[in-house]
Amino acid sequence: MTMLTLDVYSSPYGKQTTGRNGLHRLFAAAIVNNQFRETLLREPEAALANGYLGQPFMLTDQEKTIIQSVRAKTLTDLAQKVNQALKTI
Repeated sequence: MTMLTLDVYSSPYGKQTTGRNGLHRLFAAAIVNNQFRETLLREPEAALANGYLGQPFMLTDQEKTIIQSVRAKTLTDLAQKVNQALKTI
C-alpha cells in the first residue's frame, strides 16, 4: 500500500501545519464517506464544487487542476497519481 505523504512543518504556535491541508481534508472525506468517494472518482469537478458537508476544500489552483485531470478507479490509485503530479510542481 502506498501512502500519500505531504510536507508538514511546525508553526510558531506549536501546532503542526501543512501546505496541503485542503488535500488532507479532501482525502479524509473520501475515506469516510462512500458517496463522496464515488463522486470524487467519477465526477471530480462536482466533488470539488460541492465540498463536503457544506464546507469547501481550500485547494490551490494547481491542486484543483490535478484532482480534476487525474482519472482513477480507486482512491488509492487517485492518491498515488496526485502525489506523483505534486512532485513535478
